[in-house]
Amino acid sequence: QSGFDAGLSNVQVLFMQSDGGLCRAANFSGHKAVLSGPAGGVVGCALTTKWQGVPAGSLQVIGFDMGGTSTDVSRYAGTFEHVFETTTAGVTIQAPQLDVNTVAAGGGSRLMFRDGLFVVGPESVGAFPGPVAYGKQGGRQPEALMPAITDANVVLGRIVPEAFPKIFGPTEDQPLDVAAAATALTALQQQVNKHGTANASAANPYTAKSVDEVASGFITVANEAMCRPIRALTQMRGFDASAHVLSCFGGAGGQHACAIARALGMRTIFLHKYAGILSA
Repeated sequence: QSGFDAGLSNVQVLFMQSDGGLCRAANFSGHKAVLSGPAGGVVGCALTTKWQGVPAGSLQVIGFDMGGTSTDVSRYAGTFEHVFETTTAGVTIQAPQLDVNTVAAGGGSRLMFRDGLFVVGPESVGAFPGPVAYGKQGGRQPEALMPAITDANVVLGRIVPEAFPKIFGPTEDQPLDVAAAATALTALQQQVNKHGTANASAANPYTAKSVDEVASGFITVANEAMCRPIRALTQMRGFDASAHVLSCFGGAGGQHACAIARALGMRTIFLHKYAGILSA
């Protein structure tokens, strides 16, 4: 505990580990905490996904933690599921870890139209400059803007600027910039329509897409990317995905939960009032 205030000696300091447990500072080891953030989200999800009249132990829960750059998915059915060896960024780690599947799709995942395909991620616009709606990509031409999933949600009206504090823009005192997000999506729309028109024929005519249709298309691609790890944890292991509750947390999860549940046949979504602080 060197480097901390002397008063810390009288405080019990515990560190989260990748297996979902806690350890004392003296026993802490970095390789056992590589995925401690997502593990904390899984534990929080397991403890909070319950409501009156339904025994918590009777639920099969899929944790859906969608943040800024990625989405972490886990399964809880009364016990935590662990793995003992994982490979991250080419590095193999042998240590107990909660079984968390991650996909590179989050609120900051970049939207691109490439070779006739709608592409979401894995590139991210990052915390800075962030999505176009954050107002920190100023000075760029429309075609040079880097829209993200958040921008598509802003354009579609799924994010209401009035519900957010005025902390955006270069001086961090402005509301979300809906017009800038629309400009960025319009540039993508033009790319989509240009490609569609160039490849149209009498037998295969092309109907021009609106900005909303393009934004919705990117959201659909992102949703499907996030459904894949859920199927890997359920259907590929012999579990019925539709029998699970989708426990949604993280800063961006609520914007996509209904579409994810619908695609997987889930009938119940649980969204805790403090879902935003349960994330990794």
